[in-house]
Amino acid sequence: MNPSHLFGLVIIAAPLVMLAILGISAVLLKRPLTETAIGRIVQIGIITGFLASLGMLAYMLVTGTRHVPLYLGDWVHVHSGFGSDYHFSIKFLFDRLSIPFVILTFVICGTVGAFANRYMHREPGFGRFFFLYAMFVAGMIITATSGTIETLFTGWELVGLSSALLVAFFHERVMPCRNGLRVWTVYRFADAALLLASVVLHHLHGHGDFDQFLSELPWPAGVTALPPNWILLVGGLLLIAAAGKSALLPFSGWLPRAMEGPTPSSAVFYGALSVHLGAFLLLRMSPLLDQSPLLCVLIVLLGLLTAAFGAFAGRVQTDVKSALSFAALTQVGLIVAEIGVGLRYIALIHIIGHACLRTLQFIRAPSMLYDLRNIENALGQRLAAEHSEAAPTKAPAWVYRLALERGYMDALLDACIAGPFVRFFSACQALETRWTKWLAGPDAGAPSCPTSNAPLEDLL
Repeated sequence: MNPSHLFGLVIIAAPLVMLAILGISAVLLKRPLTETAIGRIVQIGIITGFLASLGMLAYMLVTGTRHVPLYLGDWVHVHSGFGSDYHFSIKFLFDRLSIPFVILTFVICGTVGAFANRYMHREPGFGRFFFLYAMFVAGMIITATSGTIETLFTGWELVGLSSALLVAFFHERVMPCRNGLRVWTVYRFADAALLLASVVLHHLHGHGDFDQFLSELPWPAGVTALPPNWILLVGGLLLIAAAGKSALLPFSGWLPRAMEGPTPSSAVFYGALSVHLGAFLLLRMSPLLDQSPLLCVLIVLLGLLTAAFGAFAGRVQTDVKSALSFAALTQVGLIVAEIGVGLRYIALIHIIGHACLRTLQFIRAPSMLYDLRNIENALGQRLAAEHSEAAPTKAPAWVYRLALERGYMDALLDACIAGPFVRFFSACQALETRWTKWLAGPDAGAPSCPTSNAPLEDLL
Protein backbone atom coordinates (compact mmCIF):
# COMPACT_ATOMS: atom_id res chain seq x y z
CA MET A 1 0.00 0.00 0.00
CA ASN A 2 1.18 3.48 -0.84
CA PRO A 3 2.45 5.29 2.32
CA SER A 4 0.24 8.27 1.56
CA HIS A 5 -2.84 6.04 1.45
CA LEU A 6 -1.85 4.43 4.75
CA PHE A 7 -1.41 7.81 6.43
CA GLY A 8 -4.71 8.98 4.96
CA LEU A 9 -6.61 5.94 6.24
CA VAL A 10 -5.20 6.42 9.74
CA ILE A 11 -6.13 10.13 9.73
CA ILE A 12 -9.73 9.28 8.84
CA ALA A 13 -10.04 6.14 10.97
CA ALA A 14 -8.56 7.46 14.24
CA PRO A 15 -11.45 9.79 15.21
CA LEU A 16 -14.06 7.35 13.85
CA VAL A 17 -12.69 4.49 15.99
CA MET A 18 -12.61 6.82 18.99
CA LEU A 19 -16.25 7.75 18.38
CA ALA A 20 -17.26 4.10 17.90
CA ILE A 21 -15.62 2.94 21.14
CA LEU A 22 -17.22 5.69 23.22
CA GLY A 23 -20.60 5.15 21.58
CA ILE A 24 -20.65 1.34 21.81
CA SER A 25 -19.59 1.30 25.45
CA ALA A 26 -22.24 3.84 26.47
CA VAL A 27 -25.19 2.87 24.25
CA LEU A 28 -24.90 -0.81 23.32
CA LEU A 29 -22.99 -2.32 26.23
CA LYS A 30 -24.76 -0.17 28.84
CA ARG A 31 -21.47 -0.01 30.72
CA PRO A 32 -20.16 3.56 30.88
CA LEU A 33 -16.41 3.84 30.88
CA THR A 34 -14.55 5.48 33.73
CA GLU A 35 -13.26 9.03 33.37
CA THR A 36 -9.69 7.72 33.17
CA ALA A 37 -10.56 5.28 30.38
CA ILE A 38 -12.44 7.95 28.41
CA GLY A 39 -9.51 10.34 28.75
CA ARG A 40 -7.08 7.67 27.53
CA ILE A 41 -9.23 6.76 24.53
CA VAL A 42 -9.56 10.39 23.47
CA GLN A 43 -5.86 10.99 24.00
CA ILE A 44 -4.80 7.93 21.97
CA GLY A 45 -7.23 8.70 19.15
CA ILE A 46 -6.12 12.31 18.75
CA ILE A 47 -2.39 11.56 19.07
CA THR A 48 -2.67 8.76 16.50
CA GLY A 49 -4.42 11.02 14.02
CA PHE A 50 -1.97 13.85 14.69
CA LEU A 51 1.08 11.63 14.07
CA ALA A 52 -0.48 10.30 10.87
CA SER A 53 -1.13 13.85 9.66
CA LEU A 54 2.50 14.76 10.35
CA GLY A 55 3.53 11.64 8.42
CA MET A 56 1.36 12.72 5.48
CA LEU A 57 2.88 16.21 5.59
CA ALA A 58 6.42 14.79 5.65
CA TYR A 59 5.63 12.45 2.74
CA MET A 60 4.24 15.29 0.65
CA LEU A 61 7.23 17.52 1.40
CA VAL A 62 9.81 14.82 0.65
CA THR A 63 8.18 13.60 -2.57
CA GLY A 64 7.04 17.03 -3.74
CA THR A 65 3.45 15.80 -3.96
CA ARG A 66 0.84 18.54 -3.63
CA HIS A 67 -2.32 16.57 -4.29
CA VAL A 68 -3.10 13.14 -2.74
CA PRO A 69 -6.59 11.71 -3.42
CA LEU A 70 -7.86 8.71 -1.44
CA TYR A 71 -10.76 6.91 -3.12
CA LEU A 72 -12.69 4.35 -1.03
CA GLY A 73 -15.51 3.43 -3.40
CA ASP A 74 -19.03 4.62 -4.11
CA TRP A 75 -21.89 5.03 -1.66
CA VAL A 76 -24.36 4.98 -4.53
CA HIS A 77 -23.86 4.43 -8.26
CA VAL A 78 -27.03 4.96 -10.30
CA HIS A 79 -27.36 4.24 -14.02
CA SER A 80 -29.89 6.76 -15.27
CA GLY A 81 -30.44 5.17 -18.68
CA PHE A 82 -30.11 8.53 -20.44
CA GLY A 83 -26.40 8.39 -21.15
CA SER A 84 -25.27 9.67 -17.72
CA ASP A 85 -24.59 8.07 -14.37
CA TYR A 86 -24.84 9.48 -10.86
CA HIS A 87 -22.02 8.79 -8.40
CA PHE A 88 -21.98 9.36 -4.66
CA SER A 89 -18.36 8.60 -3.88
CA ILE A 90 -16.38 8.17 -0.68
CA LYS A 91 -13.27 10.16 -1.48
CA PHE A 92 -10.81 12.15 0.59
CA LEU A 93 -8.30 14.73 -0.53
CA PHE A 94 -5.01 15.78 1.07
CA ASP A 95 -3.47 18.99 -0.21
CA ARG A 96 -2.20 22.39 0.89
CA LEU A 97 -5.60 23.28 2.33
CA SER A 98 -6.67 20.08 4.05
CA ILE A 99 -3.36 19.10 5.70
CA PRO A 100 -2.89 22.39 7.66
CA PHE A 101 -6.56 22.27 8.69
CA VAL A 102 -6.26 18.63 9.82
CA ILE A 103 -3.14 19.34 11.87
CA LEU A 104 -4.80 22.41 13.39
CA THR A 105 -7.87 20.31 14.28
CA PHE A 106 -5.85 17.62 16.05
CA VAL A 107 -3.71 20.17 17.93
CA ILE A 108 -6.69 22.24 19.11
CA CYS A 109 -8.83 19.20 19.95
CA GLY A 110 -5.96 17.57 21.83
CA THR A 111 -5.33 20.71 23.87
CA VAL A 112 -9.00 21.32 24.65
CA GLY A 113 -9.55 17.61 25.33
CA ALA A 114 -6.81 17.58 27.97
CA PHE A 115 -8.31 20.71 29.53
CA ALA A 116 -11.85 19.29 29.44
CA ASN A 117 -10.71 16.06 31.11
CA ARG A 118 -10.05 18.11 34.25
CA TYR A 119 -12.67 20.81 33.73
CA MET A 120 -15.50 18.25 33.44
CA HIS A 121 -14.23 16.06 36.30
CA ARG A 122 -17.13 14.42 38.20
CA GLU A 123 -19.64 16.20 35.96
CA PRO A 124 -22.76 14.00 35.54
CA GLY A 125 -22.51 14.21 31.74
CA PHE A 126 -18.77 13.51 31.47
CA GLY A 127 -19.17 10.53 29.13
CA ARG A 128 -21.85 12.27 27.07
CA PHE A 129 -19.62 15.32 26.65
CA PHE A 130 -16.70 13.31 25.28
CA PHE A 131 -18.93 11.24 23.01
CA LEU A 132 -20.19 14.47 21.40
CA TYR A 133 -16.63 15.77 21.42
CA ALA A 134 -15.45 12.68 19.51
CA MET A 135 -18.33 13.18 17.06
CA PHE A 136 -17.15 16.74 16.51
CA VAL A 137 -13.53 15.65 15.89
CA ALA A 138 -14.68 13.03 13.38
CA GLY A 139 -16.89 15.56 11.62
CA MET A 140 -14.10 18.13 11.40
CA ILE A 141 -11.62 15.63 9.94
CA ILE A 142 -14.13 14.32 7.40
CA THR A 143 -15.05 17.87 6.36
CA ALA A 144 -11.44 19.02 6.10
CA THR A 145 -10.30 16.04 4.01
CA SER A 146 -13.43 15.53 1.90
CA GLY A 147 -12.86 15.01 -1.80
CA THR A 148 -16.52 15.17 -2.80
CA ILE A 149 -19.34 17.45 -1.75
CA GLU A 150 -21.38 14.55 -0.35
CA THR A 151 -18.46 13.48 1.86
CA LEU A 152 -18.12 17.09 2.98
CA PHE A 153 -21.84 17.19 3.76
CA THR A 154 -21.48 14.12 6.00
CA GLY A 155 -18.79 15.74 8.12
CA TRP A 156 -20.66 19.06 8.01
CA GLU A 157 -23.71 17.34 9.55
CA LEU A 158 -21.69 15.63 12.28
CA VAL A 159 -20.19 18.98 13.31
CA GLY A 160 -23.61 20.66 13.35
CA LEU A 161 -25.28 17.90 15.36
CA SER A 162 -22.56 17.73 18.00
CA SER A 163 -22.47 21.53 18.20
CA ALA A 164 -26.20 21.91 18.86
CA LEU A 165 -26.24 19.07 21.40
CA LEU A 166 -23.31 20.56 23.31
CA VAL A 167 -25.00 23.97 23.43
CA ALA A 168 -27.92 22.18 25.12
CA PHE A 169 -25.55 20.12 27.29
CA PHE A 170 -27.04 21.40 30.56
CA HIS A 171 -30.53 20.33 29.52
CA GLU A 172 -31.89 20.62 33.07
CA ARG A 173 -32.21 24.37 32.42
CA VAL A 174 -34.47 26.03 29.87
CA MET A 175 -32.03 28.48 28.29
CA PRO A 176 -29.47 25.92 27.04
CA CYS A 177 -32.26 23.96 25.33
CA ARG A 178 -33.73 27.12 23.83
CA ASN A 179 -30.37 28.32 22.54
CA GLY A 180 -29.51 24.84 21.28
CA LEU A 181 -32.69 24.93 19.20
CA ARG A 182 -31.71 28.31 17.78
CA VAL A 183 -28.29 27.02 16.77
CA TRP A 184 -29.84 23.91 15.24
CA THR A 185 -32.37 26.01 13.32
CA VAL A 186 -29.71 28.18 11.68
CA TYR A 187 -27.57 25.13 10.95
CA ARG A 188 -30.54 23.44 9.26
CA PHE A 189 -30.98 26.48 7.04
CA ALA A 190 -27.29 26.41 6.10
CA ASP A 191 -27.40 22.64 5.57
CA ALA A 192 -30.34 23.03 3.20
CA ALA A 193 -28.34 25.50 1.09
CA LEU A 194 -25.35 23.14 0.97
CA LEU A 195 -27.62 20.22 0.08
CA LEU A 196 -29.21 22.21 -2.75
CA ALA A 197 -25.75 23.09 -4.07
CA SER A 198 -24.89 19.38 -4.01
CA VAL A 199 -28.09 18.53 -5.90
CA VAL A 200 -27.31 21.14 -8.58
CA LEU A 201 -23.76 19.82 -8.99
CA HIS A 202 -25.01 16.25 -9.36
CA HIS A 203 -27.62 17.43 -11.85
CA LEU A 204 -24.95 19.14 -13.96
CA HIS A 205 -22.15 16.57 -13.72
CA GLY A 206 -23.61 13.40 -12.22
CA HIS A 207 -21.15 13.60 -9.31
CA GLY A 208 -19.79 15.95 -6.68
CA ASP A 209 -16.08 15.16 -7.08
CA PHE A 210 -13.96 18.25 -6.47
CA ASP A 211 -11.28 16.98 -8.86
CA GLN A 212 -13.86 16.79 -11.63
CA PHE A 213 -15.59 20.17 -11.46
CA LEU A 214 -12.71 22.13 -9.85
CA SER A 215 -9.94 20.38 -11.88
CA GLU A 216 -7.09 18.28 -10.50
CA LEU A 217 -4.69 21.20 -10.23
CA PRO A 218 -3.31 21.64 -6.68
CA TRP A 219 -5.20 24.07 -4.48
CA PRO A 220 -5.66 27.05 -4.80
CA ALA A 221 -5.22 26.70 -8.57
CA GLY A 222 -8.00 25.26 -10.65
CA VAL A 223 -10.72 26.17 -13.12
CA THR A 224 -14.31 25.18 -12.56
CA ALA A 225 -16.07 23.09 -15.18
CA LEU A 226 -19.50 24.51 -14.32
CA PRO A 227 -21.45 26.37 -17.03
CA PRO A 228 -21.16 30.16 -16.53
CA ASN A 229 -24.88 30.65 -15.95
CA TRP A 230 -24.84 28.13 -13.08
CA ILE A 231 -21.80 29.47 -11.25
CA LEU A 232 -23.67 32.30 -9.52
CA LEU A 233 -26.43 29.96 -8.32
CA VAL A 234 -24.08 27.32 -6.90
CA GLY A 235 -21.78 29.98 -5.44
CA GLY A 236 -24.72 31.78 -3.83
CA LEU A 237 -25.95 28.57 -2.19
CA LEU A 238 -22.44 27.84 -0.91
CA LEU A 239 -22.20 31.39 0.44
CA ILE A 240 -25.48 30.95 2.35
CA ALA A 241 -24.17 27.68 3.80
CA ALA A 242 -20.92 29.34 4.83
CA ALA A 243 -22.74 32.33 6.33
CA GLY A 244 -24.93 30.11 8.50
CA LYS A 245 -22.05 27.98 9.72
CA SER A 246 -19.71 30.89 10.45
CA ALA A 247 -22.41 33.21 11.89
CA LEU A 248 -21.99 35.83 9.17
CA LEU A 249 -24.69 38.43 8.72
CA PRO A 250 -27.63 38.00 8.94
CA PHE A 251 -27.11 34.76 10.89
CA SER A 252 -24.90 36.26 13.62
CA GLY A 253 -27.55 36.18 16.35
CA TRP A 254 -26.97 32.55 17.29
CA LEU A 255 -23.24 32.85 18.09
CA PRO A 256 -23.41 34.54 21.54
CA ARG A 257 -26.31 32.27 22.50
CA ALA A 258 -24.14 29.25 21.79
CA MET A 259 -22.00 30.20 24.79
CA GLU A 260 -24.50 28.30 27.00
CA GLY A 261 -22.44 25.16 26.50
CA PRO A 262 -19.44 24.13 28.63
CA THR A 263 -16.35 26.33 28.27
CA PRO A 264 -14.25 23.62 26.53
CA SER A 265 -16.87 23.19 23.81
CA SER A 266 -17.17 26.97 23.43
CA ALA A 267 -13.41 27.14 22.89
CA VAL A 268 -13.20 24.43 20.27
CA PHE A 269 -16.49 25.18 18.47
CA TYR A 270 -17.01 28.93 18.41
CA GLY A 271 -13.51 30.17 19.09
CA ALA A 272 -11.34 27.88 17.02
CA LEU A 273 -12.71 25.36 14.55
CA SER A 274 -16.43 25.18 13.89
CA VAL A 275 -16.81 28.91 13.37
CA HIS A 276 -14.18 28.73 10.60
CA LEU A 277 -15.90 25.95 8.65
CA GLY A 278 -17.75 28.45 6.49
CA ALA A 279 -14.47 30.11 5.55
CA PHE A 280 -12.98 26.67 4.85
CA LEU A 281 -15.86 25.89 2.48
CA LEU A 282 -15.22 29.11 0.57
CA LEU A 283 -11.50 28.30 0.40
CA ARG A 284 -12.20 24.83 -0.96
CA MET A 285 -14.51 26.28 -3.61
CA SER A 286 -12.16 29.17 -4.46
CA PRO A 287 -11.72 28.15 -8.15
CA LEU A 288 -15.47 28.52 -8.53
CA LEU A 289 -15.45 31.93 -6.84
CA ASP A 290 -12.77 33.21 -9.21
CA GLN A 291 -15.15 32.82 -12.14
CA SER A 292 -17.76 35.22 -10.72
CA PRO A 293 -16.64 38.79 -9.88
CA LEU A 294 -20.13 39.56 -8.55
CA LEU A 295 -19.89 36.66 -6.11
CA CYS A 296 -16.47 37.86 -4.92
CA VAL A 297 -17.87 41.35 -4.32
CA LEU A 298 -20.74 39.89 -2.28
CA ILE A 299 -18.28 37.85 -0.20
CA VAL A 300 -16.12 40.90 0.53
CA LEU A 301 -19.12 43.05 1.50
CA LEU A 302 -20.55 40.31 3.70
CA GLY A 303 -17.22 39.80 5.45
CA LEU A 304 -16.65 43.51 6.09
CA LEU A 305 -20.20 44.06 7.35
CA THR A 306 -19.86 41.08 9.69
CA ALA A 307 -16.54 42.36 11.00
CA ALA A 308 -18.02 45.81 11.65
CA PHE A 309 -21.05 44.30 13.37
CA GLY A 310 -18.88 42.08 15.59
CA ALA A 311 -16.71 45.00 16.68
CA PHE A 312 -19.78 47.19 17.27
CA ALA A 313 -21.78 44.69 19.34
CA GLY A 314 -18.74 43.37 21.18
CA ARG A 315 -18.05 46.78 22.78
CA VAL A 316 -21.08 46.56 25.09
CA GLN A 317 -20.89 42.91 26.17
CA THR A 318 -20.77 42.33 29.93
CA ASP A 319 -19.52 38.73 30.09
CA VAL A 320 -16.23 37.28 28.89
CA LYS A 321 -17.54 34.51 26.65
CA SER A 322 -19.92 36.80 24.76
CA ALA A 323 -17.17 39.38 24.28
CA LEU A 324 -14.85 36.68 22.94
CA SER A 325 -17.56 35.35 20.63
CA PHE A 326 -18.01 38.78 19.02
CA ALA A 327 -14.24 39.20 18.80
CA ALA A 328 -14.11 35.86 16.97
CA LEU A 329 -16.93 37.02 14.70
CA THR A 330 -14.96 40.13 13.79
CA GLN A 331 -11.93 38.09 12.76
CA VAL A 332 -14.02 35.59 10.81
CA GLY A 333 -15.54 38.49 8.89
CA LEU A 334 -12.06 39.73 7.98
CA ILE A 335 -11.05 36.20 6.93
CA VAL A 336 -14.06 35.97 4.63
CA ALA A 337 -13.21 39.37 3.13
CA GLU A 338 -9.64 38.15 2.48
CA ILE A 339 -11.05 35.14 0.65
CA GLY A 340 -13.24 37.41 -1.45
CA VAL A 341 -10.29 39.50 -2.67
CA GLY A 342 -8.28 36.39 -3.52
CA LEU A 343 -5.83 36.29 -0.59
CA ARG A 344 -6.25 32.55 -0.05
CA TYR A 345 -2.97 31.77 1.72
CA ILE A 346 -3.29 34.82 3.96
CA ALA A 347 -6.81 33.71 4.89
CA LEU A 348 -5.54 30.21 5.75
CA ILE A 349 -2.74 31.61 7.92
CA HIS A 350 -5.25 33.99 9.54
CA ILE A 351 -7.52 31.03 10.39
CA ILE A 352 -4.66 29.11 12.02
CA GLY A 353 -3.43 32.06 14.08
CA HIS A 354 -6.90 33.17 15.13
CA ALA A 355 -7.95 29.64 16.12
CA CYS A 356 -4.92 29.19 18.38
CA LEU A 357 -5.30 32.61 20.02
CA ARG A 358 -9.04 32.31 20.59
CA THR A 359 -8.72 28.80 22.04
CA LEU A 360 -6.26 30.01 24.64
CA GLN A 361 -8.49 32.97 25.48
CA PHE A 362 -11.57 30.79 26.00
CA ILE A 363 -9.64 28.32 28.14
CA ARG A 364 -8.15 31.17 30.14
CA ALA A 365 -11.52 32.95 30.60
CA PRO A 366 -12.70 31.20 33.83
CA SER A 367 -9.52 32.04 35.76
CA MET A 368 -8.93 35.45 34.15
CA LEU A 369 -11.78 37.07 36.11
CA TYR A 370 -10.37 35.69 39.36
CA ASP A 371 -6.90 37.07 38.56
CA LEU A 372 -8.38 40.44 37.57
CA ARG A 373 -10.16 40.76 40.92
CA ASN A 374 -6.92 39.97 42.74
CA ILE A 375 -5.06 42.67 40.80
CA GLU A 376 -7.77 45.25 41.53
CA ASN A 377 -7.79 44.32 45.22
CA ALA A 378 -4.02 44.72 45.37
CA LEU A 379 -4.19 48.13 43.65
CA GLY A 380 -7.19 49.27 45.66
CA GLN A 381 -9.00 50.54 42.56
CA ARG A 382 -10.67 49.28 39.41
CA LEU A 383 -8.59 48.94 36.27
CA ALA A 384 -9.46 51.23 33.36
CA ALA A 385 -11.43 49.58 30.57
CA GLU A 386 -9.60 48.91 27.32
CA HIS A 387 -9.92 51.76 24.80
CA SER A 388 -11.97 53.74 27.35
CA GLU A 389 -10.45 57.03 26.21
CA ALA A 390 -11.38 56.33 22.59
CA ALA A 391 -14.97 55.41 23.40
CA PRO A 392 -17.57 58.10 22.66
CA THR A 393 -18.96 59.60 25.85
CA LYS A 394 -22.08 61.21 24.37
CA ALA A 395 -23.17 58.81 21.68
CA PRO A 396 -26.91 58.81 20.96
CA ALA A 397 -28.95 56.45 23.08
CA TRP A 398 -30.13 54.54 20.02
CA VAL A 399 -26.53 53.61 19.20
CA TYR A 400 -26.09 51.91 22.56
CA ARG A 401 -29.53 50.34 22.24
CA LEU A 402 -28.63 48.96 18.83
CA ALA A 403 -25.39 47.49 20.20
CA LEU A 404 -27.09 46.03 23.29
CA GLU A 405 -29.77 44.43 21.11
CA ARG A 406 -26.99 43.01 18.91
CA GLY A 407 -28.33 44.76 15.85
CA TYR A 408 -31.71 43.08 16.39
CA MET A 409 -30.24 39.94 14.86
CA ASP A 410 -32.22 37.76 17.29
CA ALA A 411 -35.50 39.37 16.24
CA LEU A 412 -34.54 38.89 12.60
CA LEU A 413 -33.67 35.26 13.30
CA ASP A 414 -37.04 34.69 14.97
CA ALA A 415 -39.04 36.39 12.24
CA CYS A 416 -37.31 34.99 9.17
CA ILE A 417 -35.72 31.65 10.14
CA ALA A 418 -36.48 30.20 13.58
CA GLY A 419 -40.16 31.14 13.63
CA PRO A 420 -41.10 29.64 10.25
CA PHE A 421 -38.92 26.60 10.96
CA VAL A 422 -40.60 25.80 14.28
CA ARG A 423 -44.10 26.59 12.99
CA PHE A 424 -43.60 24.23 10.07
CA PHE A 425 -42.48 21.34 12.27
CA SER A 426 -45.18 22.13 14.82
CA ALA A 427 -47.69 21.72 12.00
CA CYS A 428 -46.01 18.44 11.06
CA GLN A 429 -46.27 17.31 14.68
CA ALA A 430 -49.99 18.16 14.78
CA LEU A 431 -50.55 16.34 11.48
CA GLU A 432 -48.72 13.29 12.81
CA THR A 433 -50.85 13.33 15.96
CA ARG A 434 -54.10 13.48 14.01
CA TRP A 435 -52.91 10.75 11.65
CA THR A 436 -51.96 8.52 14.58
CA LYS A 437 -55.36 9.04 16.22
CA TRP A 438 -57.13 8.23 12.95
CA LEU A 439 -55.11 5.02 12.51
CA ALA A 440 -55.73 4.00 16.12
CA GLY A 441 -59.48 4.38 15.75
CA PRO A 442 -62.10 5.99 17.99
CA ASP A 443 -61.85 3.30 20.68
CA ALA A 444 -58.09 3.66 21.22
CA GLY A 445 -56.70 5.25 24.32
CA ALA A 446 -55.00 8.59 24.47
CA PRO A 447 -51.95 8.84 22.21
CA SER A 448 -48.56 8.68 23.84
CA CYS A 449 -47.34 11.73 21.94
CA PRO A 450 -48.48 15.15 23.14
CA THR A 451 -51.27 16.90 21.26
CA SER A 452 -50.14 20.41 22.16
CA ASN A 453 -47.47 22.20 20.18
CA ALA A 454 -46.82 24.77 22.90
CA PRO A 455 -43.63 23.19 24.34
CA LEU A 456 -41.88 23.31 20.97
CA GLU A 457 -42.94 26.87 20.24
CA ASP A 458 -42.09 27.99 23.77
CA LEU A 459 -38.45 27.17 23.08
CA LEU A 460 -38.30 30.26 20.89
